[in-house]
Formats: sequence, structure tokens, C-alpha cells
Amino acid sequence: MTITSYLLEAYLKCPTKCWLRSAGEQVTDSAYVQCTQAQNDSYATAQIRRLLSKTHQSECIVSPSADQLKAGKWRLSTGVLAQTPHLEACLHAVERLPSAGRGKPAHISAIHFISTNKISKDTKLLLAFDALALSEMLKQEVSLGKIIHGDNHATLNIRTSSLELEVRQHIAKIDALLSSLSPPNLVLIPHCAECEFQTRCRRKALENNDLSLLSGMTEKEKEAA
Repeated sequence: MTITSYLLEAYLKCPTKCWLRSAGEQVTDSAYVQCTQAQNDSYATAQIRRLLSKTHQSECIVSPSADQLKAGKWRLSTGVLAQTPHLEACLHAVERLPSAGRGKPAHISAIHFISTNKISKDTKLLLAFDALALSEMLKQEVSLGKIIHGDNHATLNIRTSSLELEVRQHIAKIDALLSSLSPPNLVLIPHCAECEFQTRCRRKALENNDLSLLSGMTEKEKEAA
């Protein structure tokens, strides 16, 4: 089973959501997800253009292979797909900084863009996952990363190595979760209001008459139940 950043993002919100994404469950409530994704995609595109404009063209590579990343004198790479037999991450950008001493490898840093002004723990973990996948693909330590975010494209530098253990623990839990042929026990949470599977999960909860889970129901839904 390949663990992707897409699955980790879901798992951090809700294990059921992660399982349903992995199983290819039909999406019924996509408006919020599509709007948020479009906003972040637009933001990332604008920020990539900004970084490219500040870097000489000869030092930029787009959608590189692993071999291209390992070679050359590039400084900025965008659209990086980091793949191993077990992990897969799509990195917005990767920065390469010259080493401090002769004979030492260059420092590589993962870059993640998000449109929000506040940074959540989930976003930091996703950056750390990106760095881990890149590190394992290149067989080179990637211990640093940065999140560029918000209206003023502020930069938050993060030592991703400090989050690696937690990321690996989540990966192990996702492995165990997805080895099951059925989803985990249903629990409705605040995130349900913005989830693409909210209709499916509410229906399941109603079928099970588990009204203790339905704190997010409207009054009409409660009366109908």
C-alpha cells in the first residue's frame, strides 16, 4: 500500500475519511473541498511564479526526475513528485542551498504553500511527510522545510526532522487502517461539516440509530430521525 500525502491529509482529519478515500468511495459533498483546493492551488501557482521570477532560469527545473534532482547545480525545483515503494508526495517546490564545506552535500529544503494566514499542526506534518518522502527517494537527509503562507506570503521555517517520528507513527497507523476491508467505527465530528463524505456518514449514523453521534444535525434532521 502506497501512503500518499492525500491520504495523510485525510487521516489527520478523520480515519474514516482516509479509509473512504483509499477505497475510492463516491464523493457526494464536494463543494467545500473543491473551493478550498482551488484557493490553495491558485495561491501555490502565484507563489511558484514569484519564486521563479527571483531565481535565474538556468538554476530552475520543473517536474524533475530523481536523477535530475541528484545532479546539476539547480537552486529551485517545482512540481516535484517524490516516490518510493511505500510513500508518495507531490511537493510544491524544493530549494537547494550550497553546502557549507567542500565535499559536503548541498542542503535540500521542502517548500509548501498554503493560502491561510494561520498555520495548523496538520500543515506542518504534511510538510514533514513531503520531506520524508523526498529524503527516502534521494537517499539524502532532508531535515528542513518552509511553509509560505497568507496574504503577505510570510515564511515559516521548520526543522522537519523534529516531526519525523510523529509522521512515521501516523504512517504506521494508516497502514493498519487500510489493511482492513471495512471502515473504522463511525464517529461524527466537527470536521464532518466540511467533508466530502458527510452525507454518506450521516446516513450511516441514522441507519444505526446512533443519535449520540449526530450533534451536527439540523433540527429537521433530528425530528425526522
